[in-house]
Amino acid sequence: MAGLRGRWLLINFWATWCAPCVKELPEFNAFAQGQAARGKSGWQVVGLAIDGPTPVRQFLARFTPPLGFPIGLAGLNGAEWARKLGNSAGGLPFTVAVNPSGQRVWAQRGETDRRALEALVLSLG
Repeated sequence: MAGLRGRWLLINFWATWCAPCVKELPEFNAFAQGQAARGKSGWQVVGLAIDGPTPVRQFLARFTPPLGFPIGLAGLNGAEWARKLGNSAGGLPFTVAVNPSGQRVWAQRGETDRRALEALVLSLG
């Protein structure tokens, strides 16, 4: 994550066993592709899996199309990090927007889609 400092970040906490999480992954993938076309001025999407390494690797190996944004393993302790970022109920999926200064500027528990993410980008400038 240190290499992403100074960029707008969209961090999505998800799990392989979470149906809404899996459903929204293609939305994040499409959003990430659009943002990548903007280069350094675009937002960086990061997925943090609250799951074990083996289920995540197996899931990603068969997910099509392949995800075009980094996926990190937050493990089961990732739920605690999500709580610190505002997910008091601990539900998934949970998404957080972080500005280039590293401050949380938006958070949402529950499923989202590409249109909502693009509207978020517009609202935050």
